[in-house]
Amino acid sequence: MQIVDVETPVTGVVWKVRATIGDDVAAGDVLLVVESMKMEIPIESPVAGTVVELLVAEGDAVGEDDPVARIEPA
Repeated sequence: MQIVDVETPVTGVVWKVRATIGDDVAAGDVLLVVESMKMEIPIESPVAGTVVELLVAEGDAVGEDDPVARIEPA
């Protein structure tokens, strides 16, 4: 199956990483939280599957549309 990139919709700083590699996730599960302009924006999995790669860590700066995780669809 095609690996799905999860992208952040905003520029900010990764505040909290909730997922780990190997986690099974459902569509809509929060993978991480980005802080932008003092707001916390949850970044959700667009598909059900398994987290195969996390591309960021807590404290990392991210830009709009940056890939932050990769999911292998179920």
